[in-house]
Amino acid sequence: MTMLEKFSLAGKVAIVTGCEQGLGMGMAVGMAQAGADVFGVGIGDMSNVKAEVEKAGRRFESVTANLISQDPEQIETIVSTCVEKFGHVDILVNNAGIIRREDTVDFSEKNWDDVININLRTVFFLSQRVAKEFMKQGKGGKIISVASMLSFQGGIRVPSYTASKSAVKGITMTMANEWAQYGINCNCVAPGYMATANTSALRDDEKRSGEILERIPAGRWGTPEDVAGAAVFLASSAADYINGYTIAVDGGWLAR
Repeated sequence: MTMLEKFSLAGKVAIVTGCEQGLGMGMAVGMAQAGADVFGVGIGDMSNVKAEVEKAGRRFESVTANLISQDPEQIETIVSTCVEKFGHVDILVNNAGIIRREDTVDFSEKNWDDVININLRTVFFLSQRVAKEFMKQGKGGKIISVASMLSFQGGIRVPSYTASKSAVKGITMTMANEWAQYGINCNCVAPGYMATANTSALRDDEKRSGEILERIPAGRWGTPEDVAGAAVFLASSAADYINGYTIAVDGGWLAR
């Protein structure tokens, strides 16, 4: 296999959660452009990502699921439906997540539980279920979870988000330790400041946006395509010896 072939995802099937917009859509489309068929999971309209995946010449199937609900049947439905539609699964991208902002001294139990449930609990149990499928298939697989700059830093007014993203980094290392023997690679991408709907208020604030850009050595906001490149790499055979690691896609933010 040539080096270029190692970066190809041809013949692979990728489950991507939270794929209807932003980073999730970017990674889903990136997987398709690299050759993978995509099984999308979302709560909203996925017609845009479907169109882009099909434009890349790949197949798109999907299921609607509210991953904050913690219904165990949802996780089983996601994986079993993917396998039913495509015959197998090779890649899981744990992208779905939320953030809640509130002063830490007043932070509510609901804001804690909602964020932990979707950002951490779902990530773990969906990874567990997909890992069992990988083991059953006997060909290994790739699990890529979306961490954050707050996997490394404390943040302000986002205690449950910081806790969840720090834990995603941690459980990724744990899963890698146990599942590498089965040819399963577990890694994270940690996006920095991205030009998505979640940061529109920051980008519209000229003063705050300027302060952020001053600290980013690259001098620009990141894009979904930036994150997609890292995710495609981790999903490919070129990353077969990378396990339990979190790659920051941050324009150099952490280097400052």
